[in-house]
Amino acid sequence: MPAHPADPAAARAFAADVVRRLRAAGHEAYWAGGCVRDDLLGRTPADYDVATAATPDEVRGLFGRGRTLAIGAAFGVITVLGPKPAGQIEVATFRADQAYTDGRHPAGVTFCSAREDAQRRDFTINGLYLDPLTGEVHDFVGGRADLADGIVRAIGAPAMRFGEDHLRMLRAIRFTAFFGFVLERETREAIERMAGLVATVSPERVAAELRAMLSRTGRRQALDLLLDTGLAAVVLPELAPPTAPDARWHEAARIVGACDEPDLPMALAVLAEDAGSDVLAGVRARLRLSNHEAAMAAWLRDGVAAVGGGSDPASRPWSEVQPWVAHDQAAALADVLRARAACGRGDAERAAWLTRQAARPRSETDPLPLVTGDELLAAGVPPGKPVGVALARIRSLQLDGAIRTKAEALAAVIGGTPRSA
Repeated sequence: MPAHPADPAAARAFAADVVRRLRAAGHEAYWAGGCVRDDLLGRTPADYDVATAATPDEVRGLFGRGRTLAIGAAFGVITVLGPKPAGQIEVATFRADQAYTDGRHPAGVTFCSAREDAQRRDFTINGLYLDPLTGEVHDFVGGRADLADGIVRAIGAPAMRFGEDHLRMLRAIRFTAFFGFVLERETREAIERMAGLVATVSPERVAAELRAMLSRTGRRQALDLLLDTGLAAVVLPELAPPTAPDARWHEAARIVGACDEPDLPMALAVLAEDAGSDVLAGVRARLRLSNHEAAMAAWLRDGVAAVGGGSDPASRPWSEVQPWVAHDQAAALADVLRARAACGRGDAERAAWLTRQAARPRSETDPLPLVTGDELLAAGVPPGKPVGVALARIRSLQLDGAIRTKAEALAAVIGGTPRSA
């Protein structure tokens, strides 16, 4: 996908200009795919794609090799580089795909008409063409009616579309949930039959779809659909229940839906709340998540138990709750706690308390350490584990206000009881 432009207005103007220049050179050309769908729904497209009768060589000849990239030329796609604020446009020659042999890529392509080009696309709502110069829409697949009725429907035979690219099953869930549409019956039935094929999709592509669907509007519906179609057992087998429906999964979906600023780690933390400690490690390894995402999911899951469970955090020693308050993701943990409470699972005051504490000056919630490891070694603390133990003890005493100076810190570990302040 092209990089998102810095200026949506500039991107739109550039996308229209690409069509204008192709037309002036005698080539049929339109906006195509998701940008048309979004435009007809009154949304600002994230990026623009152009479909044309011009061949890749003709596109490069028209816009110049210095302003084009031929990375996708084998599939008829040339990237045209625009002014910096406008980003770039993928210009694809109308094509018909040959047989798919790997569940993702066609063995080859042949150039064709716009009508034939529409037949290879995934869903009717993504199979529309728009002339940005006249506003005319070309619909060869019934996409306008499905947009109006709020339906996600595969173009042609659903089994064929999903057989060509197995990831399309997850895309169907994402579009249905994000737009609040209905998944058409035959399309849904095909997903239910073919869900297992998603296991052959690369982990990176699956993770990217999960990030998209779980961080946007409709995430609750996305999780419910993942479970009910059987896809959850394929993409999140460590967390999905063995059979559907499942009250705990749907409750977790409600909580994720109630979060203000959700992302994949937050969703995983909520889904894994009652799971063993090794479950998230399994998800991380299988989906090849980043170290940051994996660490955040585990930290949030543990934070829910530490702050959301047990005694009132306001009554505990500061050293016990400070690691959650002073963390740079404390706001995310508060978001999860608030969402849980809104769904009848937990106390909203705990989320409010965490939010208030995290808003305090950093110098109060996370003061500089009183001593360093080198200073402890110089004072005679044996190297290795004893230094770590001593630093942890000093930190707890400092956070709880029992010591306030370096001398008191050293006295706490060398000579027993620290002096009073």
